[in-house]
Amino acid sequence: MRINERIRTSQVRLIGAESEQLGVVAVLEGLRLAQQAGLDLVEVAPTAVPPVCRIMDYNKYKYEQDKKEKEAKRKQHFVHLKEIKFRPKIEEHDYHFKLDHLRKFIGRGDKVKVTLMFRGREMAHQEFGRRVIDRVVQDVTDVAQVEKPAFAEGRMISLVLTPK
Repeated sequence: MRINERIRTSQVRLIGAESEQLGVVAVLEGLRLAQQAGLDLVEVAPTAVPPVCRIMDYNKYKYEQDKKEKEAKRKQHFVHLKEIKFRPKIEEHDYHFKLDHLRKFIGRGDKVKVTLMFRGREMAHQEFGRRVIDRVVQDVTDVAQVEKPAFAEGRMISLVLTPK
């Protein structure tokens, strides 16, 4: 934003300190009115013809804008992608332990990438891995939905779950 002497046009549409329309005036006249009020002349719409300027306390305006931005940043929630790795021969306790973590991540609003890894000769029996993946999907259907269905890439099968 351009303020005070940095405004380079000859005429501007002026808005007063109390939001009243003062009409189209010369920039020097606008600067004089702003200085009389002890405020700044701020260009708020530079693309308009003629540009729109407002008489205001620029530092106070800038402070309020920064405050609004910080408040908006504080309220936004970032969605993280968490990854949980399974194996085709996973034990029952380990399966439930990882499933509890998956539910916790989904409960926080994060996406979860479920990866099933094969080692050695396990690649010969991928149906065991598919069963584990299908079981995970069945066990979390109440809290999550499949965003990206299971797909094989090399020695892994992956799928992405999102909160409902």
